Amino acid sequence: MLKNFQIKPPFFEIGPKAYLYGEGMLKLAKVIDRVAMKYDVDVIVTPQYTDISLLAQNTERILVFAQHMDYLPVGRGLGSVLPEAVKAAGAVGVMLNHAEKKLTLEEVEKTIARADEVGLATIVCADTVEELVAIAKLSPNLLVAEPTELIGTGKTSDSNYVIETIERVRAINPDIMVLQGAGISNGQDVYNTIKLGAQATGSTSGIIKAADPYAMVEEMLYSLRKAWDELH
Repeated sequence: MLKNFQIKPPFFEIGPKAYLYGEGMLKLAKVIDRVAMKYDVDVIVTPQYTDISLLAQNTERILVFAQHMDYLPVGRGLGSVLPEAVKAAGAVGVMLNHAEKKLTLEEVEKTIARADEVGLATIVCADTVEELVAIAKLSPNLLVAEPTELIGTGKTSDSNYVIETIERVRAINPDIMVLQGAGISNGQDVYNTIKLGAQATGSTSGIIKAADPYAMVEEMLYSLRKAWDELH
């Protein structure tokens, strides 16, 4: 776990995957940046590797994370994503083990160690409660509890899953915050998830595929702040 990484709840993650890049990604990032400042919330954005510097240099509040990286050292490894290069590009962290980029537990452990070494925070995805518990023991900075079968479906995790994942991780390491992902389609989904006790949530298709993605950013971050303030 990177010791000096700063993020506070409630926070949000927007992962454009391979939907957006270049100028389109920057335009959305600037909207996210402005809305994040408006509601005083931290937002992790995971752009394409080639857009990390573009976003890092042209935004103020968002936290730019790489979508993935490898644990290899500097040297040979054509086609690999080097941790030092991710850091030098301006990223402050890296997402690992997403359903679309699965790793073994051993790979997760080695990559978290490399991230710590170069000064990158880690947000690691897990599907089941069992996988979440196993990864929590490896001390990432943040975890994403995200049932694979719900990704992109518009169906969110049930309350039992949300509550159990938070409690199980807290029992292992109370410093690891858990983001509840998958199926977040609108502001009401965000509101409901935070009201269940989640410290964070996030969305990809709910924003990217919305009729007005910029308005959906506003709706979701407003709902995030509203739910959190009502609870706390």
